[in-house]
Amino acid sequence: GVMGRYYALHEGLDDDVAYAIEDHYKPRFSGDDLPRNDVGICVALADKLETLVGMFGISEKPTGDKDPFALKRHGLGVVRMLIEKNLSLKVRLLIKSAFAPFVENNLLKGGDQLEKELYIFVQERIFKYSEGKGYTVNETCAALNGDGIEEWSDIPKRLEAARAFETLEESQALVAANKRVGNILKKVEGEVKTEVNANLLQEPAEIALNDALSKVKSIADSTFERGDYTASLQSLASLKTPVDAFFDSVMVNVEDIDLKNNRLALLNQLHQAMNRVVDLSKLAS
Repeated sequence: GVMGRYYALHEGLDDDVAYAIEDHYKPRFSGDDLPRNDVGICVALADKLETLVGMFGISEKPTGDKDPFALKRHGLGVVRMLIEKNLSLKVRLLIKSAFAPFVENNLLKGGDQLEKELYIFVQERIFKYSEGKGYTVNETCAALNGDGIEEWSDIPKRLEAARAFETLEESQALVAANKRVGNILKKVEGEVKTEVNANLLQEPAEIALNDALSKVKSIADSTFERGDYTASLQSLASLKTPVDAFFDSVMVNVEDIDLKNNRLALLNQLHQAMNRVVDLSKLAS
């Protein structure tokens, strides 16, 4: 790589190309520099993903402590580039594109299953990355949001938001309430709506929760769209009192089907708002 850069410069090639020739091996070890330009990033990602796909394709996956081909290092390199270079790339689509030439040329079988395995393998490197930044396994699980994050570039902001949320006095009560809501929704057969009919709200506690959620959701959504995940998540703290009051005095599973569905819709709206930044259920102590 180093000599390749010198040869390229000697031949009069563009600096971006010359430095990419050297940098496509990076990061070579933990803490190593990342490629310094976009060309180098593209080549480094392609190189590492091709290696990972090829090795997975011939069943040369790391087992336990054995990783003779340094595939974990390759996976961590992919994670670092996506996060630290703030690349807005959908990871599943990125991995699928790396598999495409192998599949099209009949160089491997079971592509779909291997794609899932490689995605999980690379995703697991996020735990190593975040551990190095001082975050816990629970915080990382929360930031991954139930495997629902397509782009990993904003994971650091989600980790920061999870850590900041845990310092709030209301956090554990809201985490417990979130788990309770999740359990209620899991038991419902069929789709649960999120549109609440205000005319069907009867109990003072459900009216108060709906009003509070409407106000908080507006703040949470606007700060989320601005990329301030910490403020978005912390805005939920004011929901503790109305949520507690709701569970103290409102029965969800009533005989009146319209009333029941409306209360489920309110809880579903609450659940989505609470888990947009991180999966709060993963922060349970």
